Order: sequence, then C-alpha cells, then structure tokens
Amino acid sequence: MRGWGAAVAVVVLGAGAAGCGVTAGDSRLSADAATICAHGTYRWSGVRQWQELTALADPVTFPKGTEHTEHYESALKPVDDDTVYRVVVSRTPKGVGAARVIKALGDRLKEDNPLAGPSEVMRPEEAQYFTDTGDLEGAYYAWGSISLVEADFTYTCGSTAPVRGQVRTWETVGVGFLPCSEPLYDVAADAAHAAALRLCPAGSPAAEPV
Repeated sequence: MRGWGAAVAVVVLGAGAAGCGVTAGDSRLSADAATICAHGTYRWSGVRQWQELTALADPVTFPKGTEHTEHYESALKPVDDDTVYRVVVSRTPKGVGAARVIKALGDRLKEDNPLAGPSEVMRPEEAQYFTDTGDLEGAYYAWGSISLVEADFTYTCGSTAPVRGQVRTWETVGVGFLPCSEPLYDVAADAAHAAALRLCPAGSPAAEPV
C-alpha cells in the first residue's frame, strides 16, 4: 500500500507540474517546519520538590572517650532493591527535545547544577562509608537520599498550539551522617527525618517533627 500511494502522487503531480513547481514532499516539509518553534516560552505550575530516602546504615553508638585515631566503617543498604528512578518528560515540543525542557526547569528553579538529564537512571546500591570517630559521642545515623523535582509546563511559541506536559527528574543524590541528639532545622530534610525515625533511639531530638 505504501508503494501504490507514492505512485499515485507522482502521476497526479505530473499533470500539473508546469503550473506551480511544488512537489508533495515540499508541501509536507513546509507544513512540518511551520509546526516547529524552538525558542518559545514556558509557564510552569505544580512545581514540587521533595526528598526520598534511598538507603540506610546500621545505627551506631560511639562511647564516650572514643580515640581520635579510630575510624568507623559501615554500609549504606538500599531501602528497596526494586526501586529505580528515571527521568520522565511526558511530552516535548517539536524542535525542542527533553533535554531543553529539563534545562528550562532548572533555570526556573535557579539551580546551580544541572538537573538529571533524559538518559539518566539512578538505582540505589549498597555503598561503604567511612567517618573519623574523633569527637563523636552517642547515637548517630546515616542515610542516602535523592532530591526529586516534578512540574507541569505549558510551552508557547509563535502561532503554534501550546504544548502541555510534565517533567519529573532530580536535583542531587547524596548521603548524610548526623547525631541523634541534634534536632533537624531544615524543613526540606525529609529523608534525614525518615532515617532518624528508623535508626535513632525513641525520643531522640532528630526524630522530632521538623
């Protein structure tokens, strides 16, 4: 059927070629070009930033008088072995691409570092961490986290119809190590608070609501 459709187009255009000199291919290219607008504007809504807990270490308590020369080593183990984080852009404007949509979101958030790009994947894996035990005393907790961001966008450019889509990506992937005896003051410390609830002794300041 594809070969027959092409043959019919050639026959019809051959009869009127002397009148305009435009081929079917030229018409399709012109129509496609009219729908591509790569320098439009974004309107963002529903922007949400949050942290998720990805890994935990075994809780540890350092006795009073721990020597400065001692080091502590432990493993951060994934909270869920089946969890995989992927970057998603639900719809991209023609001529723009997912990477440019994500960059525009990073500009909107005034991020110093680029957001994770379209091909990036994050799988929490077991990892070793070390700490100098000098001046450490009491219960401590360690965790891994990912800082996610999600937003809806409307892309408008020229006379083309607005394109609406959604982005889900992440800002940073990191680890933390804190004493259970200190409360959390950062209202964005979702992962740290979740880790403290699991690892710190009951009633610890770190486990109190932020």
